[in-house]
Amino acid sequence: MDSSTGIRECLSDLMGLSQSGFAIALHIKFTTPTYLFQTYPKPWIDYYSHNGLVMRDPTVIWGFDNIGVIRWQDLSNEDTAGIIPEASKYGMKFGFTYSLERSGSRSLSSFTSPGDDFTDQEIADICAIVDKVHDSTLSLTALSAETRAELKRMSIIFTHP
Repeated sequence: MDSSTGIRECLSDLMGLSQSGFAIALHIKFTTPTYLFQTYPKPWIDYYSHNGLVMRDPTVIWGFDNIGVIRWQDLSNEDTAGIIPEASKYGMKFGFTYSLERSGSRSLSSFTSPGDDFTDQEIADICAIVDKVHDSTLSLTALSAETRAELKRMSIIFTHP
């Protein structure tokens, strides 16, 4: 996959697999991702941003400190700000976080469901798609200027529908 079309297809697949939304921060440098895709409900994005929750979010903290997958229910002891129960009020009742680091670049993502927890197979399928997106956007110089511009545009569209 080397084009924005393939990435768009992957993001569309992820939307189908994560019914109440997701956030994917690709190639994080310090605390800033090169690309950010969010499909969480807009009221949640607004609440989260307005209250500056990113630095207290146990999913983000875990993702910076670990590689792999963790279900949100397993982060309850670290959720001193009550972010996960608050997210549940916005239809994100179940979730998991996936953090990967490959070729010197870290990406962090979380996926949510409104009614049923993700199966192990669903988690594996989602992580495989995130791996593809991570790998295909790893080298900005390998992407055409047009593709980079399209990715930035998609990032805005997914985050601010």
